[in-house]
Amino acid sequence: MIYGVVFDLQRIQSECLKLDKISGQTNFWNDSEKAQSILKKRASHQRILDSWKKTETNLLDQKELIEIMELEDTKDEKILTEISQNLLSIENEVERQEFRSIMNSPDNFSNAILSVNAGAGGVESQDWAGMLTRMYTRWSEENDFLVSIVSVFPGDESGFKSVTLIIEGEFAYGYLRAEVGVHRLVRISPFDSNSRRHTSFASVDVSPEVNDDVIIDVSENDLRIDVFRSSGAGGQHVNTTDSAVRITHLPSGIVVSCQNERSQHKNRATAMKLLRAQLYDVEKQKLQEKKDVLHASKKSIAFGSQIRSYILHPYRMVKDHRTNIEFSNVDSVLDGKIDIFLDAYLKTLIDN
Repeated sequence: MIYGVVFDLQRIQSECLKLDKISGQTNFWNDSEKAQSILKKRASHQRILDSWKKTETNLLDQKELIEIMELEDTKDEKILTEISQNLLSIENEVERQEFRSIMNSPDNFSNAILSVNAGAGGVESQDWAGMLTRMYTRWSEENDFLVSIVSVFPGDESGFKSVTLIIEGEFAYGYLRAEVGVHRLVRISPFDSNSRRHTSFASVDVSPEVNDDVIIDVSENDLRIDVFRSSGAGGQHVNTTDSAVRITHLPSGIVVSCQNERSQHKNRATAMKLLRAQLYDVEKQKLQEKKDVLHASKKSIAFGSQIRSYILHPYRMVKDHRTNIEFSNVDSVLDGKIDIFLDAYLKTLIDN
Protein backbone atom coordinates (compact mmCIF):
# COMPACT_ATOMS: atom_id res chain seq x y z
CA MET A 1 0.00 0.00 0.00
CA ILE A 2 1.07 3.62 -0.52
CA TYR A 3 3.80 4.68 1.91
CA GLY A 4 3.84 1.08 3.19
CA VAL A 5 1.06 1.88 5.64
CA VAL A 6 -1.41 -0.80 6.69
CA PHE A 7 -4.63 0.98 7.56
CA ASP A 8 -5.98 -0.53 10.75
CA LEU A 9 -9.73 -0.56 10.19
CA GLN A 10 -10.20 -3.06 12.99
CA ARG A 11 -8.62 -0.62 15.43
CA ILE A 12 -11.03 2.12 14.35
CA GLN A 13 -14.02 -0.22 14.58
CA SER A 14 -12.90 -1.19 18.08
CA GLU A 15 -12.57 2.48 19.01
CA CYS A 16 -16.09 3.13 17.70
CA LEU A 17 -17.48 0.38 19.93
CA LYS A 18 -15.63 1.86 22.89
CA LEU A 19 -17.02 5.35 22.22
CA ASP A 20 -20.52 3.92 21.73
CA LYS A 21 -20.27 2.30 25.16
CA ILE A 22 -19.19 5.59 26.74
CA SER A 23 -21.95 7.58 25.02
CA GLY A 24 -24.53 5.08 26.26
CA GLN A 25 -23.76 5.77 29.92
CA THR A 26 -26.49 7.52 31.92
CA ASN A 27 -24.20 10.37 33.02
CA PHE A 28 -22.82 10.95 29.51
CA TRP A 29 -24.32 14.44 29.14
CA ASN A 30 -23.30 15.67 32.59
CA ASP A 31 -20.32 17.30 30.89
CA SER A 32 -21.81 18.55 27.61
CA GLU A 33 -18.52 19.85 26.20
CA LYS A 34 -16.79 16.50 26.76
CA ALA A 35 -19.82 14.64 25.39
CA GLN A 36 -19.79 16.70 22.19
CA SER A 37 -16.08 16.06 21.78
CA ILE A 38 -16.65 12.29 22.06
CA LEU A 39 -19.51 12.37 19.55
CA LYS A 40 -17.39 14.43 17.17
CA LYS A 41 -14.59 11.87 17.36
CA ARG A 42 -17.06 9.02 16.86
CA ALA A 43 -18.49 10.72 13.78
CA SER A 44 -15.00 11.21 12.37
CA HIS A 45 -14.19 7.52 12.79
CA GLN A 46 -17.45 6.59 11.09
CA ARG A 47 -16.65 8.84 8.13
CA ILE A 48 -13.33 7.01 7.70
CA LEU A 49 -15.05 3.63 7.78
CA ASP A 50 -17.77 4.81 5.37
CA SER A 51 -15.17 6.24 3.00
CA TRP A 52 -13.28 2.95 2.79
CA LYS A 53 -16.55 1.02 2.38
CA LYS A 54 -17.56 3.32 -0.48
CA THR A 55 -14.14 2.90 -2.11
CA GLU A 56 -14.39 -0.87 -1.80
CA THR A 57 -17.86 -0.84 -3.39
CA ASN A 58 -16.67 1.35 -6.25
CA LEU A 59 -13.73 -0.96 -6.89
CA LEU A 60 -15.98 -4.05 -6.95
CA ASP A 61 -18.30 -2.25 -9.40
CA GLN A 62 -15.40 -1.63 -11.78
CA LYS A 63 -14.26 -5.23 -11.42
CA GLU A 64 -17.73 -6.47 -12.26
CA LEU A 65 -17.95 -4.18 -15.30
CA ILE A 66 -14.61 -5.46 -16.61
CA GLU A 67 -15.72 -9.07 -16.16
CA ILE A 68 -18.94 -8.37 -18.10
CA MET A 69 -16.97 -6.85 -20.97
CA GLU A 70 -14.67 -9.86 -21.03
CA LEU A 71 -17.60 -12.29 -21.14
CA GLU A 72 -19.27 -10.38 -23.95
CA ASP A 73 -15.92 -9.93 -25.70
CA THR A 74 -16.60 -6.25 -26.28
CA LYS A 75 -14.20 -3.31 -26.35
CA ASP A 76 -16.41 -0.26 -26.11
CA GLU A 77 -13.94 2.63 -25.99
CA LYS A 78 -16.38 4.86 -24.15
CA ILE A 79 -16.86 2.31 -21.37
CA LEU A 80 -13.12 1.60 -21.21
CA THR A 81 -12.40 5.31 -20.82
CA GLU A 82 -15.01 5.54 -18.06
CA ILE A 83 -13.49 2.55 -16.22
CA SER A 84 -10.01 4.05 -16.53
CA GLN A 85 -11.18 7.38 -15.09
CA ASN A 86 -13.02 5.65 -12.25
CA LEU A 87 -9.98 3.55 -11.34
CA LEU A 88 -7.80 6.68 -11.30
CA SER A 89 -10.31 8.38 -9.02
CA ILE A 90 -10.33 5.32 -6.72
CA GLU A 91 -6.52 5.29 -6.63
CA ASN A 92 -6.45 8.97 -5.64
CA GLU A 93 -9.01 8.37 -2.91
CA VAL A 94 -7.07 5.40 -1.54
CA GLU A 95 -3.90 7.47 -1.45
CA ARG A 96 -5.70 10.29 0.38
CA GLN A 97 -7.15 7.90 2.96
CA GLU A 98 -3.87 6.03 3.48
CA PHE A 99 -2.08 9.33 3.95
CA ARG A 100 -4.52 10.26 6.68
CA SER A 101 -4.09 6.86 8.28
CA ILE A 102 -0.48 7.68 9.17
CA MET A 103 -1.78 10.37 11.48
CA ASN A 104 -3.36 7.90 13.85
CA SER A 105 -2.16 9.43 17.13
CA PRO A 106 -4.63 11.50 19.18
CA ASP A 107 -2.43 14.59 18.76
CA ASN A 108 -2.62 14.52 14.97
CA PHE A 109 -6.41 14.36 15.13
CA SER A 110 -6.49 17.49 17.31
CA ASN A 111 -7.19 21.11 16.55
CA ALA A 112 -4.07 23.17 15.98
CA ILE A 113 -2.78 26.16 17.93
CA LEU A 114 -0.65 28.07 15.43
CA SER A 115 1.53 31.07 16.28
CA VAL A 116 3.38 33.33 13.85
CA ASN A 117 6.14 35.60 15.19
CA ALA A 118 8.00 38.26 13.23
CA GLY A 119 11.78 37.87 13.35
CA ALA A 120 14.78 39.76 12.03
CA GLY A 121 13.75 42.47 9.59
CA GLY A 122 11.65 44.99 11.53
CA VAL A 123 8.57 46.31 9.74
CA GLU A 124 9.28 44.13 6.74
CA SER A 125 9.19 40.97 8.88
CA GLN A 126 6.02 42.11 10.61
CA ASP A 127 4.37 42.46 7.23
CA TRP A 128 5.69 39.00 6.32
CA ALA A 129 4.13 37.58 9.51
CA GLY A 130 0.84 39.06 8.32
CA MET A 131 1.23 37.43 4.90
CA LEU A 132 1.89 34.03 6.50
CA THR A 133 -1.14 34.45 8.75
CA ARG A 134 -3.29 35.10 5.69
CA MET A 135 -1.76 32.05 3.95
CA TYR A 136 -2.69 29.72 6.80
CA THR A 137 -6.13 31.29 7.11
CA ARG A 138 -6.83 30.72 3.42
CA TRP A 139 -5.51 27.15 3.62
CA SER A 140 -7.78 26.49 6.60
CA GLU A 141 -10.82 27.91 4.83
CA GLU A 142 -10.11 25.74 1.77
CA ASN A 143 -10.16 22.70 4.08
CA ASP A 144 -13.35 23.81 5.86
CA PHE A 145 -11.50 24.46 9.11
CA LEU A 146 -12.67 27.12 11.56
CA VAL A 147 -10.08 29.81 12.31
CA SER A 148 -10.15 31.98 15.43
CA ILE A 149 -7.63 34.69 16.32
CA VAL A 150 -7.03 34.46 20.06
CA SER A 151 -4.08 36.80 20.44
CA VAL A 152 -2.64 39.48 18.19
CA PHE A 153 0.04 42.15 18.59
CA PRO A 154 -0.09 44.40 15.51
CA GLY A 155 3.03 45.50 13.69
CA ASP A 156 4.28 49.08 13.78
CA GLU A 157 3.09 49.82 10.23
CA SER A 158 1.72 46.58 8.84
CA GLY A 159 1.17 42.93 9.69
CA PHE A 160 1.87 41.48 13.13
CA LYS A 161 4.62 41.28 15.68
CA SER A 162 2.93 38.07 16.78
CA VAL A 163 -0.41 36.37 16.30
CA THR A 164 -1.94 33.15 17.64
CA LEU A 165 -4.72 31.23 15.92
CA ILE A 166 -6.78 28.22 16.89
CA ILE A 167 -7.58 26.16 13.79
CA GLU A 168 -10.40 23.71 14.43
CA GLY A 169 -10.91 20.67 12.24
CA GLU A 170 -10.05 16.99 11.86
CA PHE A 171 -6.30 16.47 11.47
CA ALA A 172 -5.62 20.23 11.62
CA TYR A 173 -2.58 19.63 13.82
CA GLY A 174 -1.62 16.50 11.91
CA TYR A 175 -1.10 18.55 8.77
CA LEU A 176 0.09 21.87 10.18
CA ARG A 177 2.85 20.33 12.31
CA ALA A 178 4.77 20.32 9.01
CA GLU A 179 4.95 24.13 9.18
CA VAL A 180 6.97 24.46 12.38
CA GLY A 181 10.14 26.47 11.76
CA VAL A 182 11.46 29.65 10.20
CA HIS A 183 10.02 30.98 6.95
CA ARG A 184 12.11 33.35 4.79
CA LEU A 185 10.85 35.97 2.35
CA VAL A 186 12.96 37.72 -0.32
CA ARG A 187 11.34 40.61 -2.21
CA ILE A 188 11.55 44.26 -3.18
CA SER A 189 10.30 45.91 -0.04
CA PRO A 190 7.20 48.13 -0.39
CA PHE A 191 8.45 49.94 2.72
CA ASP A 192 11.78 50.94 1.15
CA SER A 193 11.61 54.23 -0.76
CA ASN A 194 14.70 53.14 -2.73
CA SER A 195 13.01 49.88 -3.82
CA ARG A 196 15.81 47.67 -2.53
CA ARG A 197 15.58 43.92 -2.06
CA HIS A 198 15.03 42.80 1.53
CA THR A 199 15.18 39.44 3.29
CA SER A 200 12.68 38.88 6.10
CA PHE A 201 12.00 36.10 8.57
CA ALA A 202 9.08 34.87 10.64
CA SER A 203 8.76 31.75 12.78
CA VAL A 204 5.79 29.41 12.90
CA ASP A 205 5.01 27.24 15.91
CA VAL A 206 2.20 24.68 16.07
CA SER A 207 0.87 22.77 19.07
CA PRO A 208 -2.05 20.36 19.41
CA GLU A 209 -5.02 21.58 21.38
CA VAL A 210 -4.98 19.43 24.51
CA ASN A 211 -7.91 17.10 25.03
CA ASP A 212 -9.68 17.41 28.36
CA ASP A 213 -8.80 13.77 29.05
CA VAL A 214 -5.12 14.73 29.23
CA ILE A 215 -4.21 15.77 32.77
CA ILE A 216 -1.91 18.79 32.94
CA ASP A 217 -1.30 19.84 36.53
CA VAL A 218 -1.22 23.64 36.73
CA SER A 219 -1.05 25.24 40.16
CA GLU A 220 -2.60 28.68 40.62
CA ASN A 221 0.45 29.57 42.71
CA ASP A 222 2.63 29.13 39.62
CA LEU A 223 0.66 31.66 37.59
CA ARG A 224 0.87 35.42 37.21
CA ILE A 225 -2.29 36.72 35.59
CA ASP A 226 -2.42 40.23 34.11
CA VAL A 227 -5.33 41.99 32.43
CA PHE A 228 -4.86 44.68 29.83
CA ARG A 229 -6.65 46.58 27.10
CA SER A 230 -6.83 44.73 23.80
CA SER A 231 -4.59 46.15 21.09
CA GLY A 232 -6.18 44.60 18.02
CA ALA A 233 -9.27 45.38 16.01
CA GLY A 234 -12.59 44.48 17.53
CA GLY A 235 -14.83 47.49 17.88
CA GLN A 236 -15.37 49.97 20.68
CA HIS A 237 -15.70 47.49 23.53
CA VAL A 238 -12.41 45.70 22.95
CA ASN A 239 -10.54 49.02 23.02
CA THR A 240 -12.19 50.49 26.11
CA THR A 241 -12.14 47.67 28.66
CA ASP A 242 -9.38 45.66 30.25
CA SER A 243 -10.76 42.35 28.98
CA ALA A 244 -7.56 40.86 27.54
CA VAL A 245 -5.71 38.35 29.70
CA ARG A 246 -2.02 37.47 29.85
CA ILE A 247 -0.90 34.43 31.87
CA THR A 248 2.72 33.78 32.80
CA HIS A 249 3.66 30.32 33.99
CA LEU A 250 6.45 31.18 36.41
CA PRO A 251 8.29 27.81 36.57
CA SER A 252 8.65 27.50 32.80
CA GLY A 253 8.53 31.15 31.77
CA ILE A 254 5.80 30.39 29.20
CA VAL A 255 3.62 33.42 28.45
CA VAL A 256 0.23 33.19 26.72
CA SER A 257 -2.48 35.74 26.09
CA CYS A 258 -5.98 35.99 24.69
CA GLN A 259 -7.95 39.07 23.68
CA ASN A 260 -10.54 37.94 21.16
CA GLU A 261 -13.52 37.79 23.55
CA ARG A 262 -15.31 40.67 25.25
CA SER A 263 -15.49 38.70 28.47
CA GLN A 264 -12.39 38.63 30.64
CA HIS A 265 -13.59 35.27 31.97
CA LYS A 266 -13.71 33.75 28.46
CA ASN A 267 -10.32 35.19 27.58
CA ARG A 268 -8.85 33.66 30.71
CA ALA A 269 -10.34 30.27 29.86
CA THR A 270 -8.88 30.39 26.36
CA ALA A 271 -5.50 31.54 27.66
CA MET A 272 -5.45 28.58 30.04
CA LYS A 273 -6.19 26.31 27.07
CA LEU A 274 -3.18 27.76 25.25
CA LEU A 275 -1.00 27.32 28.35
CA ARG A 276 -2.04 23.70 28.80
CA ALA A 277 -1.18 23.03 25.16
CA GLN A 278 2.31 24.47 25.55
CA LEU A 279 2.95 22.65 28.83
CA TYR A 280 1.79 19.44 27.17
CA ASP A 281 4.34 20.05 24.41
CA VAL A 282 7.07 20.52 27.01
CA GLU A 283 6.16 17.23 28.66
CA LYS A 284 6.23 15.45 25.30
CA GLN A 285 9.73 16.77 24.71
CA LYS A 286 10.90 15.43 28.05
CA LEU A 287 9.38 11.99 27.46
CA GLN A 288 10.22 11.61 23.78
CA GLU A 289 13.15 13.86 23.07
CA LYS A 290 14.71 11.55 20.51
CA LYS A 291 11.44 11.04 18.66
CA ASP A 292 10.25 14.64 18.88
CA VAL A 293 9.94 15.77 15.29
CA LEU A 294 7.87 18.81 16.11
CA HIS A 295 10.55 20.78 17.93
CA ALA A 296 13.64 19.36 16.29
CA SER A 297 13.49 21.97 13.54
CA LYS A 298 13.12 24.99 15.81
CA LYS A 299 15.97 27.41 15.30
CA SER A 300 16.65 31.11 15.66
CA ILE A 301 14.53 33.37 13.48
CA ALA A 302 17.36 34.47 11.23
CA PHE A 303 19.35 33.70 8.11
CA GLY A 304 20.41 30.10 7.55
CA SER A 305 17.78 28.54 9.81
CA GLN A 306 14.77 28.60 7.49
CA ILE A 307 12.73 25.55 6.54
CA ARG A 308 11.24 27.27 3.50
CA SER A 309 12.08 30.26 1.30
CA TYR A 310 9.59 32.37 -0.63
CA ILE A 311 11.45 34.32 -3.31
CA LEU A 312 9.68 37.12 -5.19
CA HIS A 313 12.81 38.78 -6.62
CA PRO A 314 14.97 38.41 -8.72
CA TYR A 315 12.94 35.31 -9.70
CA ARG A 316 9.77 33.73 -8.32
CA MET A 317 10.04 30.46 -6.45
CA VAL A 318 9.02 28.75 -3.21
CA LYS A 319 11.45 26.09 -2.00
CA ASP A 320 11.19 23.79 1.00
CA HIS A 321 14.73 23.17 2.22
CA ARG A 322 13.81 19.94 4.02
CA THR A 323 12.38 18.15 0.98
CA ASN A 324 13.85 20.24 -1.87
CA ILE A 325 10.33 20.62 -3.28
CA GLU A 326 10.10 23.74 -5.48
CA PHE A 327 7.02 25.50 -6.82
CA SER A 328 7.05 28.52 -9.11
CA ASN A 329 3.51 29.81 -8.54
CA VAL A 330 4.32 31.90 -5.47
CA ASP A 331 1.00 33.77 -5.55
CA SER A 332 -0.88 30.47 -5.35
CA VAL A 333 1.18 29.36 -2.34
CA LEU A 334 0.65 32.65 -0.51
CA ASP A 335 -3.05 32.23 -1.23
CA GLY A 336 -3.06 29.01 0.81
CA LYS A 337 -2.09 26.31 -1.72
CA ILE A 338 0.55 24.68 0.52
CA ASP A 339 -0.52 21.03 0.37
CA ILE A 340 2.37 20.13 -1.95
CA PHE A 341 4.79 21.09 0.84
CA LEU A 342 2.76 19.55 3.68
CA ASP A 343 2.39 16.20 1.93
CA ALA A 344 6.04 16.01 0.90
CA TYR A 345 7.35 16.74 4.39
CA LEU A 346 4.92 14.42 6.18
CA LYS A 347 5.93 11.62 3.82
CA THR A 348 9.53 12.01 4.99
CA LEU A 349 8.36 11.32 8.53
CA ILE A 350 6.99 7.97 7.35
CA ASP A 351 10.04 7.08 5.29
CA ASN A 352 12.33 7.81 8.22
